[in-house]
Amino acid sequence: MYREESLAIVSNTTAVPQPPLLVRSDALFIDFDGTLVEIAATPDRIDVAADLPALLQRIAIRLDGAVAVISGRPLADLTRRLAGYSGAAAGNHGLERRSATGVVHRPRADPALELIWPVIRQFAALTPGATIEDKGLAVAIHYRGRPELADTCRRVAERAVLLSENQLTMLIGKMVVELRPRGVDKGHAVQVFLAEPEFRGKRPVFVGDDWTDEAGFAVANRLDGIAIHVGDGKSIARYRLDNVVAVILWLEAFLAAT
Repeated sequence: MYREESLAIVSNTTAVPQPPLLVRSDALFIDFDGTLVEIAATPDRIDVAADLPALLQRIAIRLDGAVAVISGRPLADLTRRLAGYSGAAAGNHGLERRSATGVVHRPRADPALELIWPVIRQFAALTPGATIEDKGLAVAIHYRGRPELADTCRRVAERAVLLSENQLTMLIGKMVVELRPRGVDKGHAVQVFLAEPEFRGKRPVFVGDDWTDEAGFAVANRLDGIAIHVGDGKSIARYRLDNVVAVILWLEAFLAAT
């Protein structure tokens, strides 16, 4: 994972320029929630535009397969919601991947996850507004309806990490704390995809809105690519798009220009 102190953090988002359009030699890596679809009150209540899968498929064709949707959602859920898009994708922040040719790579669940379930379930039962998501390869504690629970959820997650004997790590996102195996994040997912034929030798372009996307931004920056942060807030990304609508318009502009 990237080290914040070693990278320039852009805090004044009004000074961050709009990104250039994609070009045919780019490889596009793009987040899902908050980037391609609006964040909803709960993860299962998002609204996916009917033409979004077709848009992504057209871009994948134009970029010769060098497109990957990289999400914190489980890959099966992402696949279901983007039915009609058959290109590369990664779920659980890169723990599971589908290549551009459709080959799925999914490890076994870490046994340490079983150690933390009792404390996580007890916390959810006693805390209205906190919901638990079993992601198969990870566990997420959501508190989108009660942002004041942020510190409490983080303390519970820290306790769970100790219960796992530090086999798991804590990943903090927007209104969510996730417990997951160490060593894999969205930046790692980008690096793995870049080794595959469809992506090899191309300039990485990473688009995302959340703290969990910073690892992807770090890889793009290091490889002289383009990092695009969606919305306000601090980020190491050198470019910005205002919101989901702006992201879709940016993608459509590429198709219109090529």
